[in-house]
Amino acid sequence: MTTTVRIPEDWPATEEQARAVQDELRERVILDEPGPPPGTGHVTGVDVAYDDERDVVATAAVVLDASGLDVVAEATAVGRVSFPYVPGLLAFREIPTVLAALDALPCPPGLVVCDGYGLAHPRRFGLASHLGVLTGLPTIGVAKNPFTFTYDDPDTPRGSTAALLAGSEEVGRALRTRDGVKPVFVSVGHRVTLANACAHTLALTPEYRLPETTRRADALCRTALRETYSA
Repeated sequence: MTTTVRIPEDWPATEEQARAVQDELRERVILDEPGPPPGTGHVTGVDVAYDDERDVVATAAVVLDASGLDVVAEATAVGRVSFPYVPGLLAFREIPTVLAALDALPCPPGLVVCDGYGLAHPRRFGLASHLGVLTGLPTIGVAKNPFTFTYDDPDTPRGSTAALLAGSEEVGRALRTRDGVKPVFVSVGHRVTLANACAHTLALTPEYRLPETTRRADALCRTALRETYSA
């Protein structure tokens, strides 16, 4: 079943308002907790798909058993896009439906893996950090590209890493999940260390470059978007 989401009445309407919210919430990010051990409990992927013509966004949350990566539960939510497209403020387009999908799950999500960024963000507060602060859940971001940041290519073997840098500041890591294949870009969201975030990412990539959480959530949110208008 897909939850239909309304834009919250107090949702930011301008870039200035959204940045003020980021500034307030960023102070609540917790960086000194290790997070759950990889391979234990639940791990949940969230991803979104857009229908630009209809101005609609669909979110999927897929819970996996961390030890075997079997699907435990899943939920979807669909709603109007809640904010204009502004680089650095993309979370405001997605958070209402992401929260609704997580709320609709019949079990605790455990660690949440976002297809995007946490600290690896121009304002050090990407979707993974935003979601973590609002829910209190441990969160990480695993992105397909380095956004605006720089990195040296990691060594060829799976598990090799290189710092993802904003100037001299490490905001995440480029992580090789397959031998000789382009790395993914891991950053802390909330209540997880960077080393543990990378360990979780490796545990979630036994066969493919992208985490199983992201692969499953990506397929499900696209399905939810199609089914919303197929009736």
